[in-house]
Amino acid sequence: MKIKVSIVEDEPLIKDGIVNLLNSSEGFICEHTYSNAEDAILDIPNKKIDVVLMDIHLPGMSGIECVEKLKPKCPKTQFVMFTSFEETENVFQSLKVGAAGYLTKTSQSNKILDAIVDVYNGGSPMSSHIARKVVDSFASKNQNTNLQKLTKREQEILDYLSKGYRYKEISNSLFLSTDTVRTHIRNIYEKLQVNSRVEALNKVRN
Repeated sequence: MKIKVSIVEDEPLIKDGIVNLLNSSEGFICEHTYSNAEDAILDIPNKKIDVVLMDIHLPGMSGIECVEKLKPKCPKTQFVMFTSFEETENVFQSLKVGAAGYLTKTSQSNKILDAIVDVYNGGSPMSSHIARKVVDSFASKNQNTNLQKLTKREQEILDYLSKGYRYKEISNSLFLSTDTVRTHIRNIYEKLQVNSRVEALNKVRN
């Protein structure tokens, strides 16, 4: 089964380059691209898309607003922000409205493909700096009572998530299989009553 990817990007050279990369790589397919947020909002909900690469700076509506409007309509679709630079605040705002991670446009081809696979499998490609910002921004004196439901191992894995570790990196660090890590993370989500890594991080200090 191929991962179905769509791209929302207004720069033709970048968009065409990513399309060629995806369609020439085993396990990926890209059949739909959009040059602005407005067209994406109208069409993407009608398609079964696994991952959307979303430019932040689009003509008209921004990529952040686009994700905010699309995520409720496409809850199973994963959105990855595609940016020229690591714009901390913009990326952070994107995560808050439903994006699962981000990529810079200067990323090597293999890094782009790896990130798409990562987010498709439940990961969240982002730097530890961004992950820590997510946690700190929701810092509060009152610890969420749901955190008390987590086991010691689950708290340990949540700490790794907050530092920006990917699933494979967590499994290597804790000498666990990737499947075991995924199971723990599903349990964490259930206990915290959240549906994504970002929401889980938001509750760490709430």
